[in-house]
Amino acid sequence: QVRLVESGGGLVQAGGSLRLSCAASGSILSINLMNWYRQAPGKQRELVASITSGGTTNYADSVKGRFTISRDNAKNTVYLQMNSLKPEDTAVYYCNTNLRLWSDYTTLRDYWGQGTQVTVSS
Repeated sequence: QVRLVESGGGLVQAGGSLRLSCAASGSILSINLMNWYRQAPGKQRELVASITSGGTTNYADSVKGRFTISRDNAKNTVYLQMNSLKPEDTAVYYCNTNLRLWSDYTTLRDYWGQGTQVTVSS
């Protein structure tokens, strides 16, 4: 009933920038938390950044000062601006959110996007 679609990934040289977007669609009443995760080959999926409905943000230590998460509540969209990219940032990046549906507004539900590849060359 809810779909998250990521975009903006690609190949970039070290030191470059990318901006990821994740748009949520469906019969959504409200979106609580929105997150960006990433998973590199052979590694566990890790939380990169999160943003609350009120705009409070948190970041993994590895990306602090380089990445910025933001959201547009009117568009049900979350963004991840990635600057000063490093080869170790190479991973599949996943959008994640928990939200309430109009059809069942008493329950927080968790959804994941399909992932978008970010590759940073040295």
